[in-house]
Amino acid sequence: MRRVIVHEGAEQLTYEIREIVAVAKELLKLGVDITWENIGDPIQKGEHLPGWIKDIVTKLVSEDTTYGYVETAGIVETREFLANQVNQRGGCQITSNDIVMFNGLGDAVAKIFGFLKREARVIGPSPAYSTHSSAEAAHSGYEHLTYSLDPNNKWMPDLQDLENKVHYNDSIAGILLINPDNPTGAVYPPEVLEKIVDIARRYKLFVVCDEIYIRLVYNGSQTLHLSQVIDSVPGIALRGISKEYPWPGARCGWIEIFNQDKFPVFRRYIKSLINAKMLEVCSTSLPQFSIPLVMGDGRYDAHIQQRCDMYGRRAQEAVDIFAGVKGIKVVKPQGAFYMTILFDGDVLKETQTLKIDNPAVRKFVEDKVGGVEVDKRFVYYLLGASGICVVPLTGFCCKLKGFRVTLLESDDAKRVWTWQTIAKCIKDYLNS
Repeated sequence: MRRVIVHEGAEQLTYEIREIVAVAKELLKLGVDITWENIGDPIQKGEHLPGWIKDIVTKLVSEDTTYGYVETAGIVETREFLANQVNQRGGCQITSNDIVMFNGLGDAVAKIFGFLKREARVIGPSPAYSTHSSAEAAHSGYEHLTYSLDPNNKWMPDLQDLENKVHYNDSIAGILLINPDNPTGAVYPPEVLEKIVDIARRYKLFVVCDEIYIRLVYNGSQTLHLSQVIDSVPGIALRGISKEYPWPGARCGWIEIFNQDKFPVFRRYIKSLINAKMLEVCSTSLPQFSIPLVMGDGRYDAHIQQRCDMYGRRAQEAVDIFAGVKGIKVVKPQGAFYMTILFDGDVLKETQTLKIDNPAVRKFVEDKVGGVEVDKRFVYYLLGASGICVVPLTGFCCKLKGFRVTLLESDDAKRVWTWQTIAKCIKDYLNS
């Protein structure tokens, strides 16, 4: 073509969580029975919405108003409900004008990074969640900037690493955190959040906090919402219903904006996000109508607590199974749906294998592993040998070697089988 039409950041748009699916589907064609541990979809793994939530949605479906357009920023009553929830927590106070609805947080993330000035960078955690890291890297045209999460300190942010990078790189305009974290399952205590906000305050940055799992905290962990620690610093919290109800297929999320009235440049930036939404008219109506009815129902808190207790038990179950495996490090998750298994030092080699009986599957895997990261090599062999599909840690914008599994399998026997099989495969692989 006479003009280059590819965006400078196109090569940064990678999503290992979905890319591993293409490999698994090829193995499916070769007769491998796949156990999907790659994505955080509770419904796919057998979780059911309570009947009372389904009843609310069913009633809404019968009402004509749920089929029409709503305001660009979202249904006023829903935004007022969400703003009131923020205000009741204490901390930064907002109004409905500080809430903007999106078609899932993927939509929000794309706009948050896509409408930043290209030279304005947002530094995020490593391991990184691919949606954030890819969107930020694509907007800039460069690799995503990261600060380290420390597996030897419960995957907490290395605050010295964060501040050093902020101090010596004046292109950094914002700090991203995910709390509870994906992929590690870490939950940041209030003092960690306050220190991150303090760095943002001192260097005049804004803070973006993905809180999609904020109510899914267990094992005695304590945290706060960004609104409770942000003080006078500009910030954005990302929330949604995909993991809470859970209703991932609704594609319904929102942002909570803090202190836009105090910073004219930040207010102009937020206005650009709303203007971008105007081009789409509005976000999907039906799930927005459900939010005050579901979250305002007296049964909702008990529903959330029951799920937290369930994930807490599964986290302990997984840790117990992997406890006897040499060559790995496992930090017990404190929130969200995930657990990261980290390989020690240099235990992974480019010569290790797993037994794969099917010759066609073995050849497929052997053809795939040439030149890939050593943790990805293990993931491919695990997939071919057992059919278990996990995500390599290096796919999360990270140099550490390991992989992510979920806590989502609802079938108790299959969940235990999955973890026991992974544990055995790790032993066999490291001893091969």
